[in-house]
Amino acid sequence: MTILVLGLVLWLAAHLLKRLAPEARGAMERRMGPASKGVIAAVLLVALVLIVLGYRSAEFWPVWSPPLWTRHINNLAMLFAVALFGLGHSKSRLRRRFRHPMLWSVVVWAAAHLLVNGDVASILLFGTMLLWALAERSLINRAEAAPAPYAGGSLAGDIRLAIITLVIYGVIAYAHVLLGVWPFPG
Repeated sequence: MTILVLGLVLWLAAHLLKRLAPEARGAMERRMGPASKGVIAAVLLVALVLIVLGYRSAEFWPVWSPPLWTRHINNLAMLFAVALFGLGHSKSRLRRRFRHPMLWSVVVWAAAHLLVNGDVASILLFGTMLLWALAERSLINRAEAAPAPYAGGSLAGDIRLAIITLVIYGVIAYAHVLLGVWPFPG
């Protein structure tokens, strides 16, 4: 569990540094120049590796047993999470309706996984990510003016987003199977 916690702390520190300690982040950027972004990216990569290794190696300490029917809700929510993640860079007409779609994607992903995982490591991982995404969204909204809504988008962009969402969802489901987790009920 220590590795998981360390990974989450690094994740939070790297992401929240700009918002909670802008002077420190600014000093780092002035001292290192563009390389500072590479350092942050490297810290995030290390954090992600630690999170995965820590989660996979954590002992299973059950807190509650989710009912089987919650997997249906999880799977539907995950379709939305994947779509939201891609929305920010898509040419979909839906893009104008969401500010910070990637952070909303993390919120949906984390909530969906909290619904179907009742062990301590899962609650720690998905709960932390859920709270981080909500906090990050609020901090960004407070620090930056709302941008003009996305004015583009087309039916073709909507269709492309839907197709890519389904393909990525399938890849994610298959990856779960390869990791020994059957993501579907039954």
